[in-house]
Amino acid sequence: MPQQASLVSIATAVPPHCIEQDDVAVAARRVFSGNIGDYEHLARVFKSSGIRQRHAVRPLDWYFEPLGWPERTEAYLDGGCQLFFDVATKALEAADIDAAEVDTVVTVSSTGIATPSLEARVASRIGFRADIERVPVFGLGCAGGVSGLSLASRLAESRPGTIVLLVVVELCSLAFRPDTLTKANIVATALFGDGAAACVLRAGEPGIAEIEMSGQHLWPDTLDIMGWSVDPQGLGVIFDRAIPPFAETHMAPAVAAILDRVGLTINDIDRIAFHPGGTKVLSALERAFDLGQGALDHERAILTDYGNMSAPTALFVLERVIQSGPPSRVLLTAMGPGFTATCVSLRSAT
Repeated sequence: MPQQASLVSIATAVPPHCIEQDDVAVAARRVFSGNIGDYEHLARVFKSSGIRQRHAVRPLDWYFEPLGWPERTEAYLDGGCQLFFDVATKALEAADIDAAEVDTVVTVSSTGIATPSLEARVASRIGFRADIERVPVFGLGCAGGVSGLSLASRLAESRPGTIVLLVVVELCSLAFRPDTLTKANIVATALFGDGAAACVLRAGEPGIAEIEMSGQHLWPDTLDIMGWSVDPQGLGVIFDRAIPPFAETHMAPAVAAILDRVGLTINDIDRIAFHPGGTKVLSALERAFDLGQGALDHERAILTDYGNMSAPTALFVLERVIQSGPPSRVLLTAMGPGFTATCVSLRSAT
């Protein structure tokens, strides 16, 4: 009988620059207000987002300078490598595991281009073995943390006893675009932050929780809901205003179908933990799953203190759920480009 993967440890990290939302709003008004006719209406998002502060790899003023691919890539490589090292080290220390013991490393990141990828760039510094297997994953966006956990758990299960390290690094702040006069860009400027999360997984040995199952749902003809556009200056955000109503209508049936494949129902879940993409999305999910307004307290707290960091954000929520005393069964979920829903069910070891 296959041995299920255990979550041995989970850790999170953020870059050094803490940016207050009020300061971002002032800077954005200076750049955008004279160029967008209804800017004052759009600027309400800085208050309604529910975000108090975020973290970034560069000081606030840097983002409003003329920037192209070279400057953004330099920041991605510098900040991404440091965040990878910091969060991976924390997760390994929490698991009492040396970096040289890691057999496979899964790196999830969609906010920059790095070839060689981040784990190769820090391999010597962190102490990975020369025969470590590297699995870099790009393009999953906000779903990347949950999908990465699914992938890492299945790699651990395929070779019981081996150690799999998942590292999720996103520098969403590098998509701030003062040259792009769109509503989607204003929302991104009010919403995105930088952060990283890491998990150590191993099959056949006890841990914090067992990875019970995972699954995804891909909706057809939804490529334009979320993603990146690419131009000479860098990555530009694609956000559709229909995301909250789409989530309210479609997310619950998709999750129910994923659970049904393994003989579970929503009633078997003690806590659904969501990627907090934004306050409107969280309210829509509360309605969709009949949770009651304000039920997603950990999600809102993470959004307030860190903003939407894309892929790592769901793992920040999972860490908070675990720290508060994990329920018997947690379903971690996220939505991302594709348009995709992804789920991982974890059963508490206690």
